[in-house]
Amino acid sequence: MKKNPVYVAFATQKGGAGKTTLTVLVASYLHYVKGCNVAVIDCDYPQHSIVGMRERDLVLATKDEHYKGMAYEQFTRLDKKAWPVIGSSPEEALADADYLVPQGNYDFIFFDLPGTVNNKGVLSTLLNMDYIIAPIAADRVVMESTLDYLIALRDQVKAVGKTHIKGTYLLWNMVDGREKSELYDVYEAVIRELEFTILQTFVPDSKRFRKEQNTGHKALFRSTLFPADKSLVKGSNMDALVDELLGILK
Repeated sequence: MKKNPVYVAFATQKGGAGKTTLTVLVASYLHYVKGCNVAVIDCDYPQHSIVGMRERDLVLATKDEHYKGMAYEQFTRLDKKAWPVIGSSPEEALADADYLVPQGNYDFIFFDLPGTVNNKGVLSTLLNMDYIIAPIAADRVVMESTLDYLIALRDQVKAVGKTHIKGTYLLWNMVDGREKSELYDVYEAVIRELEFTILQTFVPDSKRFRKEQNTGHKALFRSTLFPADKSLVKGSNMDALVDELLGILK
């Protein structure tokens, strides 16, 4: 009997907070490393960044002998295809997920949404998520924007009175190790006052998060076809983040 997949969204209204990159990294790590079955609904219309990334990845994987070999080895070892990604819109996201679910025994379906909670389609989709993960950074603009976003969502939940949301979590992203920890303590005190929960794992600020497939065949980190290279996972906290999420997303 097929199980119901867990619906998850990395969501924020602040551009550049890392929600799309985190969606790809977590989806690929779960699918290719942890053995989970994952799908992604890219409803961040009209840019569809994840769909575009998949298209770029496929071009290199079909034309470059190095990536052809990687893809063949991975498919042979895992006996599974790349996770599917569907280009959608906030209004059609749930219908597209309903269409996708019977086609595979998915554990998780991730949704990449536009950064507004005032759009009817975005709100409806968010209310049907099981879990929402909001990336935050120790920056006043990012922090205020994200907290306003989550407060608005919480107010909408109260107004509607019905939601599938089981949990909303904040995730420290792009953490600069040189910054004083006191700054984070101040922000976390504010977050606790607002009764939001912060994940224990943080994601450091690093250039590795921009390393995609390339003709130079350097170690890759962000890919829709392959997991992050083991040499780059060390120090990224991606393994710890996924383990923490697996303990929550049920």
